[in-house]
Amino acid sequence: MTDELCLYGFPRSTYVNVARLVLLAKGVPFDFHDTETEMYTAAHEARHPFGRVPVLRHSDFWLHETIAIALYVDERFDGPPLQPADARRRAVGRQWMSSLMSYYYPCMIHHLVHERVVFAELGIEPDESLIAEALPSVERALRVMERRLGESAFLADDAATLADYFLLPTLIALGFTAEGQALLSRCPLVVGWLARMAALPAAITLRQALPPRTPIEHARRWTVDHRPAPRRQIAAR
Repeated sequence: MTDELCLYGFPRSTYVNVARLVLLAKGVPFDFHDTETEMYTAAHEARHPFGRVPVLRHSDFWLHETIAIALYVDERFDGPPLQPADARRRAVGRQWMSSLMSYYYPCMIHHLVHERVVFAELGIEPDESLIAEALPSVERALRVMERRLGESAFLADDAATLADYFLLPTLIALGFTAEGQALLSRCPLVVGWLARMAALPAAITLRQALPPRTPIEHARRWTVDHRPAPRRQIAAR
């Protein structure tokens, strides 16, 4: 599409798909460079000092971290604004973006989806203690979101903003687990939000662009350097 703007990441990363949704919602043409076979290599660490994704290259400008990429795209390029004009609503949106990273992603993805889906696809036994510890946090996070959606159809404004695009990939992934499906079934407003988000052009375009699901081979390393320890194990140290 263009050699000026390129997003680096592997297709099943929730944070990479946040960045892809933001670029699509903004209407910015970009190339996508799949890093699946390059994770844990010197080539990728040259792009990201911690070896993570996503990474954005805009000509000779390199940027990592999802919040930084999303704000840069929204503020740098023409297209529909993805943050509310009102300062308070804009602050609420950024509050949700931060909440994703602090309260939603850790319990939903790091503790549940990785164990129940990612590792299972690789033939790795799940850590049931991690899953059990995560479920109350998942339930609490969904209750918080349900309350918010009782006040507004979207998280920060009357239409979808960065806040909604940030939460969407994590909530979709949560639904890939039986535990997530059960908890989501108790949150009809969250389920309705998921349906509204799935119908947006950016979400449809991303869904059509995603390759068939295959195991994340480099995730075999996650059991060594990425898997959290159960809280009770930490407490015993």
